[in-house]
Amino acid sequence: MSNRVKIEDVPVEETWARLQSDADAVLIDVRTRAEWTFVGLPDLSTLNKRVQTIEWQAFPDSRVDPDFVEKLSGLLEGAGVAKDAELFFLCRSGARSRAAAAAMAGGGYTRCRNVADGFEGPLDATQKRGQVAGWKAAGLPWRQG
Repeated sequence: MSNRVKIEDVPVEETWARLQSDADAVLIDVRTRAEWTFVGLPDLSTLNKRVQTIEWQAFPDSRVDPDFVEKLSGLLEGAGVAKDAELFFLCRSGARSRAAAAAMAGGGYTRCRNVADGFEGPLDATQKRGQVAGWKAAGLPWRQG
């Protein structure tokens, strides 16, 4: 992973707008299977798209998948996604997705973006997520996994 790559943070509402206006833009959720199942997934069905899901870190040991770039490149190539398509990376709150976006930028994808505040955003005053910022808090479409 290259630290020289600058990954743009894109607010969730702007991410939605770009996914809506650019037929080639892709949303990639890098959380764990457990998060997809129990917390939910963005729902892009009204855009006639589907979220690409691939784990950045394996649960339960939280080890970064050493084959992540190779696996995601294969998924994207199989879906006909060009290396210059705008790719939006999403995780719970924005840290894993930024690392995943940087890894893919290092793998030759030229327009990798981080979805600011992720799916659930930061903790609120009661130590819960999904209320302050992020995809869910913004009221963007999502479904239970």
